Amino acid sequence: MIRIFAYLNYRVPRTRRDILQTLIKGLQRLEYRGYDSAGVAVDGSGKDNAVNISLYKKTGKVKALDEEIYKNNSIDFEAELDTHFGIAHTRWATHGEPSPVNSHPHRSDKNNEFVVIHNGIITNYKELKKYLVSKGYEFESDTDTEVIPKLIKYLYDNRENEYVSFSTLVERVIKQLEGAFALVFKSIHFPGVAVATRRGSPLLIGVRSQYELSTEQIPVQYNCGKSEKSGNCIILNHLTLFPALSNNPFAIIEHTNKVIYLEDDDVAVVMEGKLYVHRIKRKAGEDPVRVIQTLQMELQQIMKGNFKAFMQKEIFEQPESVVNTMRGRICFDSNTVILGGLSDHLKEIKRCRRLILIGCGTSYHAGVATRQILEELTELPVMVELASDFLDRITPVFRDDVCFFISQSGETADTLMALRYCKQRGALTVGVTNTVGSSICRETDCGVHINAGPEVGVASTKAYTSQFVSLIMFALMLSEDRLSMQPRRLEIINGLKKLPELIKEVLALDDQIKSIADELHHQRSLLVMGRGYNYSTCLEGALKIKEITYMHSEGIMAGELKHGPLALIDKHMPVIMIIMRDACYQKLIYATDDPEISKLAYKTIELPHTVDCLQGILSVIPLQLISFHLAVLRGYDVRLPFHYSFIKRFILIIIKKTA
Repeated sequence: MIRIFAYLNYRVPRTRRDILQTLIKGLQRLEYRGYDSAGVAVDGSGKDNAVNISLYKKTGKVKALDEEIYKNNSIDFEAELDTHFGIAHTRWATHGEPSPVNSHPHRSDKNNEFVVIHNGIITNYKELKKYLVSKGYEFESDTDTEVIPKLIKYLYDNRENEYVSFSTLVERVIKQLEGAFALVFKSIHFPGVAVATRRGSPLLIGVRSQYELSTEQIPVQYNCGKSEKSGNCIILNHLTLFPALSNNPFAIIEHTNKVIYLEDDDVAVVMEGKLYVHRIKRKAGEDPVRVIQTLQMELQQIMKGNFKAFMQKEIFEQPESVVNTMRGRICFDSNTVILGGLSDHLKEIKRCRRLILIGCGTSYHAGVATRQILEELTELPVMVELASDFLDRITPVFRDDVCFFISQSGETADTLMALRYCKQRGALTVGVTNTVGSSICRETDCGVHINAGPEVGVASTKAYTSQFVSLIMFALMLSEDRLSMQPRRLEIINGLKKLPELIKEVLALDDQIKSIADELHHQRSLLVMGRGYNYSTCLEGALKIKEITYMHSEGIMAGELKHGPLALIDKHMPVIMIIMRDACYQKLIYATDDPEISKLAYKTIELPHTVDCLQGILSVIPLQLISFHLAVLRGYDVRLPFHYSFIKRFILIIIKKTA
């Protein structure tokens, strides 16, 4: 996963050692997702500290980069810098193989006049590269990013006036770029100045000052081409920049909890202790200010504690996370449910003709898990859609549809594009996310924050169960005035009340679950079967096993067993059956007259019973634990998955055009 981190200190003396440690530590806070290389850029050593930029890049982990830097005898680690801006990056290769030259930061030339770190993909980089090569610019990497520093140097070299502002150059660059990006720039021509911009990829700025900030809002400037020094700003004496791919401001929280979320095509400039936000042009209806927000997060929340990995920690946090999801929303005394984020649109939601749940991966499975109870309680047709397929089909959407966009991070690219597609067609849009301030939060008409707390593990666990509970609460709220549904609603609300304790009972089975993993970890494939409310458990469990253990696994609807999947099953194929005492129980054991299913199974995990529509929350936890234990037993690092972008062998099928 690509992560970028930048840090600026203004009139706060720091040694070069301190600055490098801050940058390295920032990258280490983001190390929980996979990557293949890392790099930093800082002001260079020697007599010309203020106008030199040194790059340090290394394939492998951040620790390897750290060791490489401290082996460099030419670095004056004790040099004190009153004002300094440093940038850092971890890369997961998409264009070009993992190598130091392909790693970020990328440079404009051998003198490092401009350097940049980038998250995203530039789709028109080939055209830009061809043009720049024709102008005599030489490229050293295979990446799409390198066109950006080369382009800004070209614009600087061909400036019409002797003085041109850094922000003006960046504005001219992004006018030429197509695709998605979060960019941070550094230059020897503008020492101590930081410029950052975004489009389609999240970017947030953390601010900290020794004194109380003069304002909580920064007016956006629309003075393209003018000096950064003109216009409104906030004054700081210590500032951190943190551009994030998803929702996780983990590198910034130890510095400050005050952040600004930039919008697409914002250009943020920090110079001389002042922060400005520019835009190229004004759009109708857009907010003319950027508000400083407070992160509801503590450093302790993103520490692993006594657990082996964040995934394990987050699995065991689920009794608390589901309580946090329900807190202040369900009154168990009056059996009422209030989702404050939807209150202003409740009448409109109740008049809708159809519900559409849209997500990717685990978030999609949360939609599948709750579709049946949503249909039952709301008596509305409910569609559950994979965001990418939804867009590929150009699915018809109408003004009387209510569309839910489910995403832990609130930044999932396909889900975000589906949101914009539905907004264009007039549907009411609802976000279900775990990240306040994310793109989906900001762009939907209303929403539900799942309050699961920071999720660091690469495989989503507690966010899934909190999404599940959030959608159940929505169904309960929407059916509150349906008299015929009251007994069913009461049953579910009572089930939710007992849910945290039942989750604890399931987690207490961890040793038993680990013993099953001990017998499975040498297998090459694993099937997970179920039906009804537990079909989504099969999909989610199989996804976790694939994602973390690299074992082939497939979630299968048991009702489809005879229609193909049965061919895979022999005496060597392990099968996990999710069988609960619900309406589908007899359908799953119809092959025998013995009602005691435990006698038929090689191993059995007995779970506590709850309401049928909530059983999937309990039944998914053993599969989360199995996937974790399998990964450990198979020798894989749960924190850092393999890079799956490089497929070594594939078959390409091309249909020729007709003559």
